[in-house]
Amino acid sequence: QLQASGGGLVQAGGSLRLSCAASGRTDGPYALGWFRQASGKEREFVAAISWSGNTAYVVDSLKGRFTISRDRAKNTVYLQMNSLKLEDTAVYFCAAHFGTQGINGHDGEYDYWGQGTQVTVSS
Repeated sequence: QLQASGGGLVQAGGSLRLSCAASGRTDGPYALGWFRQASGKEREFVAAISWSGNTAYVVDSLKGRFTISRDRAKNTVYLQMNSLKLEDTAVYFCAAHFGTQGINGHDGEYDYWGQGTQVTVSS
């Protein structure tokens, strides 16, 4: 089970940190990823991090503003979002891909999904 939190309403230029805690099946290896879906749009890949944490990837369009990290002791992944823009408004989902030491951005590869947390950026 994945429980995402940290979403909310923030002004453009502000920051939020999303968290996603895994419970139940937590034996690795597994990658953790973040996806988002804006209203009326398809879900898109945001970032992923490997089991070891040594490999972390953020899509090019968000690099420099978003950072992904994980705390294995807490079975938690974080998404730090800075300099937020109106177009970052979306429901953000975390997901886990078991049985891999690597990462990927294909949502079909992920086995478990969190419930989503709403991020709304206002002007």
